[in-house]
Amino acid sequence: MADRRHGYRVTVTWTGNRGEGTASYRGYGRDHRISVPGKPDIPGSSDPSFRGDADRWNPEELLLASLSACHKLWYLGLCAEAGLVVVSYEDEAEGTMVEEPGGAGQFTGVVLRPRVVVAAGSDRDRAEALHRQAHAMCFIARSVNFPVEHRATITVAATAPVAPA
Repeated sequence: MADRRHGYRVTVTWTGNRGEGTASYRGYGRDHRISVPGKPDIPGSSDPSFRGDADRWNPEELLLASLSACHKLWYLGLCAEAGLVVVSYEDEAEGTMVEEPGGAGQFTGVVLRPRVVVAAGSDRDRAEALHRQAHAMCFIARSVNFPVEHRATITVAATAPVAPA
């Protein structure tokens, strides 16, 4: 099978000009808007540690969210293909970034902590194995240069799921 290419585009528009542009380091806002046609905008800024707005998404949070969402999407798809029914999934992902004295920095690791509930009668070992496979397949995790761990908690539901009415 030949490689298939997928292209992505976003527009990031700086909205933090307070009237003087970047005339001074403290005089401009870090706010921006992330846009894709046909989708709601994402209000962005830098982390509050870097003079950003805590009410807006920062790039570090978006990176963490991308890793978590990519893993979840692969996991759910693999479970569906394997006939393993997931009834709930929630991940409390955490990442560590180290800032160097000159201001540069990098992520040194991310830990995904998905809490998964599978349908009654499901194979817990298979559910865990599919996390390892999802990790191996995740486009975002395969693209970063730091370790991404997953520490899943798998619970088998006590009763079979009820079909929605």
